[in-house]
Amino acid sequence: MSPFLAADLMPPGPETLSDLVPAMGKALTGGALTGLGLPYATRYVLLLVDGMGRENLEQSRHLTPALSDMENCHDLTCQVPSTTATSLSCIGTGAAPGHHGVAGYTFRAPSGQAINALSWANGVNPEAIQPHPTAFESLIAAGVTVSSVGPARFQRSGLTRASLRGPRFIPIHDEDDADERVHKTLEAVRSGDVSLTYVYERSLDHVGHGEGWQSSAWRSRLMWVDELVGALLDELDSGTALVVTADHGMIDVPGDHRIMVEDEGGLLADVDLLAGEPRFRHIYTRRPGEVARRWRRELGDRAQVVIGEDAITAGLFGPVDASTRSRFGDVLAITRGDWAIMSRATPKELTLVGMHGSLTPREMRVPLLAQICEG
Repeated sequence: MSPFLAADLMPPGPETLSDLVPAMGKALTGGALTGLGLPYATRYVLLLVDGMGRENLEQSRHLTPALSDMENCHDLTCQVPSTTATSLSCIGTGAAPGHHGVAGYTFRAPSGQAINALSWANGVNPEAIQPHPTAFESLIAAGVTVSSVGPARFQRSGLTRASLRGPRFIPIHDEDDADERVHKTLEAVRSGDVSLTYVYERSLDHVGHGEGWQSSAWRSRLMWVDELVGALLDELDSGTALVVTADHGMIDVPGDHRIMVEDEGGLLADVDLLAGEPRFRHIYTRRPGEVARRWRRELGDRAQVVIGEDAITAGLFGPVDASTRSRFGDVLAITRGDWAIMSRATPKELTLVGMHGSLTPREMRVPLLAQICEG
């Protein structure tokens, strides 16, 4: 464990989401073993279930017969922070956050404003934010057919253009229609003899944010996800490898564990910009030492407060490019346990029950499951 992290926080593991597409690419481009314990195939379907952390899934195994019957591959973790925009960028680029530069749910853009990486509010040209070729583009250049099956609204989103660009996009118009998802996945898989089909499913995360991952609504949606997995296993052509993973886990945050920055001992003094999300805050300031001391004093053991340069030196975000350094906080506030750091400036966050972003095992560990379909 990195020496500056508290015992209940964990850095990225030796194998992360950034390794996933390159591992499959080995088989697709050279016939080599894939790594990560994945099976060899010439057609892969990668199903990303947003918000289905390993520990969340393990505590609900009795609800997921199809997922439970799949083979467990190597343990994976997210990169840091454990949030959708960063994790999807790690998958799409095959790189760590320090390289691709999508530093969190919100982070400081070159303009000095906080860019929202999901809505792309305050965002500039996505290809300028993440200019490197994606892992998908590299596979296409090597002759692999790559498709993306996901909600229609994301076809030209800023995050798609920045970190997930390259694949032929096949839009889903009714996200509750599992048959449409399966049909369009089959269409994508059959479009090439050597193919990777990326399928994004976001509803479990949405329910978790609104109701909490321990709610009956979350369990019901997990069962729907399991039915989707079962249908894919039944319908995909023989020899196709179905791989299932997630972008992060989730923690339910009690109402009395929400720290309001506007109400706590001058936390916003000398802060130029507060970004990130409630469980992992990027704090931008010209006085990092003073701000870090103030936040440590006020938050105590509810969060670990780290100077940004120390985190970068320790490799928390992977190697950080000079072009992306300003996106990572000068100070980081990483919540512990089930605490969250809220702000009235971002009122939508005040409605959340389930949250993620921090470095607890429940948020960082994600499943990696695989099975060769029999057709």
